[in-house]
This record gives sequence, C-alpha cells and structure tokens, in this order.
Amino acid sequence: MKRLAPLLGSLFVAFAGAAMAAPISPVSYDMRNGDGRASGGSFNYWDRNYNGTGATTIDAAPLTGGLGDLTDGVVAGDLWFNLENAAGTGPYVGWYKLRGADPAVVFNFAGAPMVDQIEIHVDNSNFGGVFAFTGVRIDGTLYTPAVPADGTHGWVTLSGLGLTGSQHSIQFLHESFNSWIFISEVRFSGTPSGSVPEPATLCLLGLGLLAGVAARRWRRLAGLVCHHAGPTSAV
Repeated sequence: MKRLAPLLGSLFVAFAGAAMAAPISPVSYDMRNGDGRASGGSFNYWDRNYNGTGATTIDAAPLTGGLGDLTDGVVAGDLWFNLENAAGTGPYVGWYKLRGADPAVVFNFAGAPMVDQIEIHVDNSNFGGVFAFTGVRIDGTLYTPAVPADGTHGWVTLSGLGLTGSQHSIQFLHESFNSWIFISEVRFSGTPSGSVPEPATLCLLGLGLLAGVAARRWRRLAGLVCHHAGPTSAV
C-alpha cells in the first residue's frame, strides 16, 4: 500500500499536469466598446474587428456575443501612438476613465475549463494619459500584478488562479480619473474542459490498481503456503 500511494499521486499529476499547460480560447466576450475622438482622444480606439452584436464605430457601445481585437492573436508591437489611427483599426482597444466606470470584459468559454493563468498585453507609455492599469478584478477578486516599465508595453501575467466555470469577468482599474487604458490581447491557459478525468474516474482507476495489487499479493501468498506445505501424502 505504501508503494501504491505515490503511484496514484504520480498518475494524477501526469493527467493534470499535461493538460494545465494548454491554451484555452474563449468562445465570445462581452464589453463596452473602446473610446476615441468623441471622448477626447487623438484617434479612435475601438474594437473594430469585433464580430458579435453592437456598433463597433461608436464610443462605449455595448458589444455582445462575439470575438475581436482582444483575442485575435495580434499583439501590439509598439506603443499606441505609433499604431493607432482615426479609422479605429489599430491593435489596441482603449477606454477613457471619464467616459464611464473602469472597463470590464466578460469572457465566455465552452464547458467549464480550469483557468490557471491569464496574460494581458498592455500599453504603459505614460504618454497622452495612457497608463497601465493599477490592478485587475477577476470575478470580483482584486489582483495587483507587476506591469511593464514606464514608457514601454508588454505582458502582465497572473498565475495560479484556479478559476473554474464557463464565464469570467476581468475589470481593468484606471490610474486616475482622466487616464486611458490600452489593451491589445488577453490570453488564457490551464486545463480545457474534459481534458482531465473526473474525480469518479480517478477513483475507479485507483480501485482498479488496488484490486490488481491485492490479486498479486494473494497469488504470492497462496504460492508460499503451497510451497511450505509440500505435496499431499497418499494414504
């Protein structure tokens, strides 16, 4: 039995560990559109490629049921003022604090994956009122991760989250009352739904191993008894 426990633990780690490194793609996200010139910006920072319902060329318009710039795999390679434009087709989505509350994006997933890590690509140029967020609320819980250095852009990583369910909300907190937040991509990784055996399956696996060990021990014991008893004498 002492040998069996580490074996069961290793099997569980092998099943879970292999799946936890996998990327997880949302099926849609819902949010208010980015802001732009109508909100005092130099350009328009809309989610112009959003393919769900909503007006992608109107500041703060509600967007639902689709995907767009935040999950298209296009990561901004420079600061916002070198990439954005009046057409709103740049890689960043930008929200102005004075336009409304701190922006929140609700991501929807198929099934109920376990999200262990979230990566957010953010602009921290400190130019034109654009700053990295001071924190994020994920499903209501506040996190204050390290952000890229001032004057740069880059990834913010939150690990060890252990989030389960089919929907997760991420709210980005502004630096100040008149600041902007620019996000170009959000990535998720963890355990995709259905990729790890359910607890009942693992239990059956463990019982099967126990039965196998017990059977081997019984055969070994029976062999020893027969060996010491020797052949039966004839009358």
